[in-house]
Amino acid sequence: MMIERFRWWHIAEVLPMEADLFGDEKWTGAMFWNELAQHNFYVVATEGDELLGYAGLAATPDEAWVQNIAVRRTGQRRGTGRALLESLLAEAGRLGIKQTLLEVAVDNAPAQHLYARYDFEPVGVRRGYYQPSNTDALVMMRNG
Repeated sequence: MMIERFRWWHIAEVLPMEADLFGDEKWTGAMFWNELAQHNFYVVATEGDELLGYAGLAATPDEAWVQNIAVRRTGQRRGTGRALLESLLAEAGRLGIKQTLLEVAVDNAPAQHLYARYDFEPVGVRRGYYQPSNTDALVMMRNG
């Protein structure tokens, strides 16, 4: 598996993955274009010609936010999410950012478990954050 920078041409490849994984709450192509235009740090995980997943990080001088991590169903439970998260955390470290935050669906136990393994701890809940399902988001934070 290789981790490389997410480029504009990856957008078309991730949109079907978004639809499969997130349904009505999927990101649009315009949302990805906006993330890239803002120079947020995005990476993709590939194996051969297959794009397994992607992840993004938005950073300010004081903190970083994991924007998203998505792994194609065929790439799950193979270390893809872990590799993507480690890439984001390495970038936050390179930038000297000490606090990284993220939101994760309260019903996504596998993702919460992954984040906990990297010292993310729950710090709050955003009620009805994910729309249109009205699912709550658990806010998790990591220092260091």
